[in-house]
Amino acid sequence: MSSSSPAANPRVAALPRAFLPLMALACGVAVANIYYAQPLLERFALTFHTTVAGIGVIPTATQVGFACGLIGLGPLGDRYPRHRVILGMGAALVLMLLLAAAAPTVAVLATASFGLGLMSSIAQQIVPLVAHLAPPQQRGRAVGQVMSGLLVGILGGRVLGGLVGQAGGWRMVFLLASLLNAASLAMLWRTLPRLPADDTSAQSYARLVASTLAQFRKHADLRAAGITGGLFFGAFSVFWVGLTPLLGSPAYGLGPAAAGLFGILGLTGAMVAPLSGRHSDRPGGPRRVLFLALAAVLAAWGLFAFGTHGLIWLILGVVVLDAGAQGAQIANQTRIYALDAASRSRINAVYMTQFFIGGALGTFAASHAWALGGWPVVVATGAAFSALALGLHAMWNPGRAKTLPA
Repeated sequence: MSSSSPAANPRVAALPRAFLPLMALACGVAVANIYYAQPLLERFALTFHTTVAGIGVIPTATQVGFACGLIGLGPLGDRYPRHRVILGMGAALVLMLLLAAAAPTVAVLATASFGLGLMSSIAQQIVPLVAHLAPPQQRGRAVGQVMSGLLVGILGGRVLGGLVGQAGGWRMVFLLASLLNAASLAMLWRTLPRLPADDTSAQSYARLVASTLAQFRKHADLRAAGITGGLFFGAFSVFWVGLTPLLGSPAYGLGPAAAGLFGILGLTGAMVAPLSGRHSDRPGGPRRVLFLALAAVLAAWGLFAFGTHGLIWLILGVVVLDAGAQGAQIANQTRIYALDAASRSRINAVYMTQFFIGGALGTFAASHAWALGGWPVVVATGAAFSALALGLHAMWNPGRAKTLPA
């Protein structure tokens, strides 16, 4: 793509047909890094001679790193040309994956996991870029298409992690991931438009981060979206962390490959993204889509309650859970991207920080819920996250003041 920059409005008039699919692919490859570890928890525990609860620090560190990347690195996409930020983060991501593959201790693996989570937030530099380039009337559809790739990455990371981990060990998972991310980096280098930054003021990094945090106070919609997003992603994470020990328990006796293959079932949720995007483009659409999606997430836990009585309940629940989570995410992001065009990266950083803090809490809660009482406690934990998200959304009043007092 040409390296020239449009003068007045830095929006590419006619994107190449392959641009959105390639951006979806890049998001999927990047976000998959956060989830490779989840079907490998028992393999980590065996390597480092600890328990699933003891190894829970690894997926938690990854999600905390992602949240820190969003708030610490996400604002850079508004201040500096996004293609430079994306390419720099992509190169660092490959290095973090190689460090994870060579990790000799839990501490080193957790540190590498934090680093790869930090740099995997590259995906949330790409999504605002797409939202910026798309015409307003098509923004929901464009974001939905790219988010489909992101969902494939979330679920595909578990599939690849489980299959490769069982066949070649967990270190091979991270080695393969480093190759995939290197290939994605090369594609991005050739494909990304060379656009100027949205915010050309000479803000210092500290002021840029402060302006990012100020978005939370400024936008009521952002606060509501972040809180509900963190809660439904917490419920999502509870399931995927709790699934590995359930399938490995005497009830099923299955290995990490089986846990990973459940990700394929969740790919059906990717079909919801374009539909959610179309409905979210309509007036009042994001709120309606979000309500239905959160109700689906809660309903999934009703199916998971029978998870020890047959795989069919887990299979049905995964389809419903992932469809609901995908629909909720599209609705939330369509809503927040309409708030302030010049601050999209910062707004997205605030939202996704809350989102992944919720995911980290869900990951932490799930590993300890399993240790406390097995699958029934895991189900109760996930249902609590889901019910709270739905209840808060139902009570949220869009007519309230838009800004918190200083």
